Amino acid sequence: MHNLLLFLFRCRPWILFATYVIISCVMLFSSNPYQQSVYFTSANKVSSTLYSGASKVTSYFNLIDVNEDLQHRNNLLEKKVAELEARIQLYQEKDIALEIAADSSISRFDFIVAHVINNSINRTHNYLTINKGSLDGIRPEMGVVDQNGIVGKVNVVGEHSARIISLLNNDLRISSKVRGSEQVGSLVWDGDDSRFALLEELPRHSTFNVGDTVITSGYSTTFPEGIPIGIVDSELKDYDENFYTLRIRLFTDFSKLSIVRIVIDNMADELSIVEQDTQNP
Repeated sequence: MHNLLLFLFRCRPWILFATYVIISCVMLFSSNPYQQSVYFTSANKVSSTLYSGASKVTSYFNLIDVNEDLQHRNNLLEKKVAELEARIQLYQEKDIALEIAADSSISRFDFIVAHVINNSINRTHNYLTINKGSLDGIRPEMGVVDQNGIVGKVNVVGEHSARIISLLNNDLRISSKVRGSEQVGSLVWDGDDSRFALLEELPRHSTFNVGDTVITSGYSTTFPEGIPIGIVDSELKDYDENFYTLRIRLFTDFSKLSIVRIVIDNMADELSIVEQDTQNP
């Protein structure tokens, strides 16, 4: 208390001066309309500036809540987009299945529509993965096609997915022929260009022209007869003097695979039994 009184005593001139200034300002602004208007105008500007600054500071600290709300809304939107994409995919699969079922010429065969979820094209042994498996009726050795032509053959099957050995794999050979000819050869990829494959072992007396369409032969339960593969691009003469080897430009663009169809041969089991009985009389 003593120190406070001592401080006030020492600062008494300044305190007296401040008191006089306050009293004079009150008398000035309360008695003169012009000075009063100037005071209120200046005070409003100062208070407006202070309020604006305070609002900016408050808004800055509210950004955390705003960001959390935006993240929540984004999560909801992403979930809805995923649901819509799943519905679109389901409708696409149904449309393709109905289109296939309408073709009576291949009634021996059924098809399962699937989406490619992984794919490779730049190796010598390429594979792709689809989102359908044994629970959907997929089994090894089933053929795989897309809207353009053949893709490959089922290799390994899980419950919900399956691995396909791609046509771009030099371990896979497909029985094929030139449309309009009954001479059958083997289609194989040479590991060079994903746009081309080789049709080997065509008898020398068979005829062909550049631009002819190459199709599946139907000599297996993997593919129906007549599925397009590609067109004859050129003849390679350096392989075997007794057989043709043709360079085939493939219809399927393996770099853009999305939706594929797995071929189900409804006669596969019966043909397997018959062929076993034929081989073992």
